[in-house]
Amino acid sequence: MNDALQMDDARRMDDARHLVGSASRLLILTGAGVSAESGVPTFRGPDGLWKTRRPEELATPQAFQADPRLVWEWYGLRRERVGACRPNAAHEAIARLTLENGDARLVTQNVDGLHELALEEAVAEERSSGRSSDESVSRATPIRLHGSLFWTRCTVCDHRTADRHPVDADSEASLPRCPKCQALLRPDVVWFGEELDPEILESAMEAADAAEVCLVVGTSALVHPAASLPLLTKESGGVVVEVNTEPTPLTEVAQLSLRGRSGQVLPRLLTVEP
Repeated sequence: MNDALQMDDARRMDDARHLVGSASRLLILTGAGVSAESGVPTFRGPDGLWKTRRPEELATPQAFQADPRLVWEWYGLRRERVGACRPNAAHEAIARLTLENGDARLVTQNVDGLHELALEEAVAEERSSGRSSDESVSRATPIRLHGSLFWTRCTVCDHRTADRHPVDADSEASLPRCPKCQALLRPDVVWFGEELDPEILESAMEAADAAEVCLVVGTSALVHPAASLPLLTKESGGVVVEVNTEPTPLTEVAQLSLRGRSGQVLPRLLTVEP
């Protein structure tokens, strides 16, 4: 029985590699499962309480308006803990593929910045050998559906930027300020009750609509509109391939589902042929 199961797993991997490798347009959609092996805390569940508050109470426009210092204190802690994490083999495999394959796009629900770090490391490696270009780097940059812990945006003007500085939340006067208008900065993430940036969502939907294959990795397929992207690919005539440790609502839609940790599955699945 075990031999039969191993043969079945190997066959599914071969089929998935063929589908992904032969796709002229590939969309990779990632969720929290991709970062689990990097030790990124979820801030949910029994261990997700912080000062007797839950994320749903802090990650809202209303909470920020009522007490920006408290919200920034929490995000400062998240930056500190997430910033100590490193990309794992799944992030690295995705970064290499999107740099090498001009027809592959990455959309992520994650705000941990690990895809960006993996891309920076892959770019540095390629540039040392003279193989990288600004165009390939721009194309490989992930479409961040929910923003990033390591970006800030102004609460008044249009300023937004990458920001990995420590947060001084000792007082409201010490909180991050906009260099353009001196207004209060906020984390550039999508909070509960907020809509996704329409331009970012449109880019993701266009990529999903055009994709021949949508590879969905480490997502529960419960959070919309992200969970609708694979369905858009399927409705447009493409196929869905899923990588997850357990079944999800997307499993019945997927042509192939590979069971396992993304850090173990993706390096085999996304090997870029020389």
